[in-house]
Amino acid sequence: MFWPMFAVAMGFLGLAVLGVLAVRVFVEARRLGRQVADSAQRINRAAEDLERSAVSAVQAVDAL
Repeated sequence: MFWPMFAVAMGFLGLAVLGVLAVRVFVEARRLGRQVADSAQRINRAAEDLERSAVSAVQAVDAL
């Protein structure tokens, strides 16, 4: 009777470990998603700044 109960306990423990790992992966994936979104916003801001700088540079060249 010991071995079947031991096997059930080990199975439950394995499922518990997998559950904990799944939660950790989910949390890290959400954090990575937020970082990607923040990086995309910064890249968009930098692109807009570059575009404004290019327009002012063209206007400065045209003024010459």
